[in-house]
Amino acid sequence: MKKTTRILALLLAVVMCAFIFAACGKKNKRETLVVGYSPFNEKFSPFFSETAYDQDVWTMTQLNLLTTDRMGNVITKGIDGTKVAYNGTDYTYYGPADLTITENDDGSVDYAFTLKQGLKFSDGTPITIDDVIFTMYVYADPTYDGSTTFFALPIKGMKEYRAGMDTWLNLLFKWGRDNDNFSFWTQAEQTAFWTKYESATTALAQEIVDFCMENYADYGAVDVASSAGLWGFSLDDDATVADFAAELEATYGSKVAKMINTEAAGSSVEDLFPDLETYSLKTITYGETAPNISGIVKTGEYSMTVSTEKVDATATLQFVMPITPKHYYGDNAKYDYANNKFGFDKGDLSTVRAKTTKPMGAGPYKFIEFKDGVVSFEANELYFKGAPKTKNVNFLQCMTDDDKLNGVKTGTIDITDPSFSNDTIDAILIANGGKMKKGVVKGGSLTGKKITTSTVENLGYGYIGMCAEVMKVGSDPASAESKALRKAFGTVFSVYRELAIDSYYGDRASVINYPISNTSWAAPLATDPGYKVAFSVDVDGKDIFTSGMTAEQKYAAALDAAKGFFKAAGYTWDDAQGKFTAAPTGASLEYEAWIPADGTGDHPSFMILTEASKALANIGITLKVKDLTDSSELWDALEANQLAIWCAAWGASADPDMYQVYFSGDDENEEGGSNYMYKINDAQLNKLILDARGTYNQAARKEMYKQCLDIIVDWAVEIPVYQRQNAVIFSTVRVNLDTVTPDITTFYGWLAEIENVEMK
Repeated sequence: MKKTTRILALLLAVVMCAFIFAACGKKNKRETLVVGYSPFNEKFSPFFSETAYDQDVWTMTQLNLLTTDRMGNVITKGIDGTKVAYNGTDYTYYGPADLTITENDDGSVDYAFTLKQGLKFSDGTPITIDDVIFTMYVYADPTYDGSTTFFALPIKGMKEYRAGMDTWLNLLFKWGRDNDNFSFWTQAEQTAFWTKYESATTALAQEIVDFCMENYADYGAVDVASSAGLWGFSLDDDATVADFAAELEATYGSKVAKMINTEAAGSSVEDLFPDLETYSLKTITYGETAPNISGIVKTGEYSMTVSTEKVDATATLQFVMPITPKHYYGDNAKYDYANNKFGFDKGDLSTVRAKTTKPMGAGPYKFIEFKDGVVSFEANELYFKGAPKTKNVNFLQCMTDDDKLNGVKTGTIDITDPSFSNDTIDAILIANGGKMKKGVVKGGSLTGKKITTSTVENLGYGYIGMCAEVMKVGSDPASAESKALRKAFGTVFSVYRELAIDSYYGDRASVINYPISNTSWAAPLATDPGYKVAFSVDVDGKDIFTSGMTAEQKYAAALDAAKGFFKAAGYTWDDAQGKFTAAPTGASLEYEAWIPADGTGDHPSFMILTEASKALANIGITLKVKDLTDSSELWDALEANQLAIWCAAWGASADPDMYQVYFSGDDENEEGGSNYMYKINDAQLNKLILDARGTYNQAARKEMYKQCLDIIVDWAVEIPVYQRQNAVIFSTVRVNLDTVTPDITTFYGWLAEIENVEMK
C-alpha cells in the first residue's frame, strides 16, 4: 500500500508532465533547451541535496573551487588552464583557483589556494576567498547533517570546533527522559518537551491506525497490529496505540520532522508538533568548543590555506566544492573573519536551510523557479567562461523512461537519460529507421536522423541491500548466525544475476562480484589474487559451483548451499516436509524486498527477486516482492530503518573512498552519512578505511580496499549485481551536436560544458 500523500504527488506529477508535453508540442520551434529528468525532491541545495537529479539542478548554478578532467583527476591549476590529453586530443581545463600542496616533515599537509580575481556571482556580487571560507564552515558546522563529509578530513582544529555543541532536540534524546542535569534547560522544559513528543507520536500512531482501518479493512487492517503491519511496522498481535507510538520513537529517534513527514496519513509537522523548530533549531553548547578551525587560515583577499594533520588521499576531491555566496546562503553582517564570525551563528544553519529550494551561485545558469514539474534556468551573463550560448534551459520532470523517450521523439525534450534497457534500445533503433519484425528490431542505429546516443560506463553500480539491524538473529547483527542468515539470501540472489542482467540489459551491462564500480582503479580484477565470485562458497567455505554446470544445476546448488546457511543461522529444518518450519529469535520465515520498478517490474534486479522468491518457497522461506511506483517510499523507509531487503544503485566518485557508506564511527570520527542503510559496525573495516585515506600510494590503497570489500561481503549486507552503461540521448533534429561536450566520459558528462550547447 502507499501513503496518501505519495499517491497524490504521483498523480499530480503525471498530469503536469502530460500538460507540459501538450503545451510544448504546440510550438514548431523552441529557443529553450529542454532536458528530461526523473522526479525531483526539490532539495536543490549544494549543502543538502540527496538525489543525483536535485544535484544537477544546483550544479547548473554553482562554480566549483576546483574541477576535474575526463579521467576524474583534479585540476590544481585552473586560473590559466591545464592541458590534459585524452583519447588523442588535448583539452584545456579552466577553473577559478590554483592549488599548491606541500607535505611537511612532521607529516602534516598544507593546501594553499589562490582565487582568480574579478569573478562574480550571478547577481553581480564579487567573489572573494571569504565565500570559500563561509562554504567550508557550513560543511564543518556541528549541526550540519548533509551528505558531504568535508568535516571528516583531518583538518587541524576540526575536532575541537565540532566538539561540545548540538541541537536541543538531539541532546534531549541523547540524555533521555531521566536526565537530571538541568544546566541547559529546566526540569519543567524537559517535561514539557516529552509531553509534547508523546502527544505527537500517539496522535500519529492513532491517525495511521484510523486511516488503515477505514480504508484498508479488506487488506486485513482490523486492529493496531495489522494496521501498523500494512504501514511497514511489525508489532505484537496485542499491541496498543501506545506500543505503536513507542515503535515510531524507536525507529526515528530525534528525527521527529522526518517521522511525521514520512508516516503521517494526512497531518503535518505543524499539526502534530507545532513548536518543533524551537527544539530542532536551538543549539546548546554543553562542553568545550573551539571558536574556529585552526587549520583554515585566510592569507589574503583571494587566498587561504587549509592544513591537515596528516595525509588524506581524499582531500583534493573534497575541495571540488562549490563556492557558495555567503551574502545569499548566510549573512554578511555575521561575517568577520578576524573575530571568528563566518557568515552565520555557529550551530544555526537556518539561513542556509531556508534557501534549499532556490539555489544561487556563479555557475553557467541562474535558477528561476520550479513550477508545474519544470525547473527553469536563465543564462548567467557573468559566468567566468562567458555567457552560455543557449539563453534558457528547462529541466522537465517525467515519471518514466517512456516519457523521456517519447519526449525526444515528439519534440518536447531535447536531451535525456533513459535507462539503457533492451526496450530503450529497440525504441531508439525504431526512431532511427528500424522496423520491428517478429519481435526483433531490424535495421536502424543508435545514432541516426532522429536520435543521437552517447554511452559511457556508469559511475556507480546496482546492488541488492540488506540491513544488518533488521536481518539478524538475536540481538547481534555481527554474529555468525546473523551473517549466515544474510548469506543464505545472498547466495540465492547471486545465482540469478546473470539471467536477470542479460535479460534486461543484454551486452550493455555486466555482472560484478564486489560492491564497487568497475570504473574505479580499486575494483578487483578477475586476475587478481584472492578474487572470488560473490557468494560462491557454502557454509564450510567450499566452492558451490563447478565448471561445466548448467544454469539449472547452479540454481539447485545455490539453493542447497542456502539451506546450509539457514541451518547455521538456527532455522529449524523438517526432513519430512523438506522445509524450514521455524525461525530463530529475531529472525523470520518471511521477509519483504522492496524494488522501485514502476509497479511494472521494470528494473534490472526484478527478475532476481522473483526467481529467488520461487526458489526459497521450495524450502519454506517466503520472500515477498514489493514493486514501488514511487521510489521516494524506498528512501523514506530506509532512513526509518524499516527495510530488510531492497534494490537500488550507488553513485560513486573518482576516488573509491568508502567512508561515506561503510564507516561506522569510532572515538575520534563520526560514522559515514549513508551507513544507516547497512548498519555495519566493524572495527577492522573502520581501521582499513582510515588507513587507506592516509596514503597517496595507489597500490597500497587498492590492497586495503580489497580487504574492505572482503569484509563487506562477509557481512553479507550488499549483493553486488551489475555495472551498466549510461545512455544520454540527444535530439539529432534540434540540438547542434557539434556544440555538445566532446569525448564524454564517466567522469566528465555533457553538463560539464553546457555553456557551449546550442540549438539548431
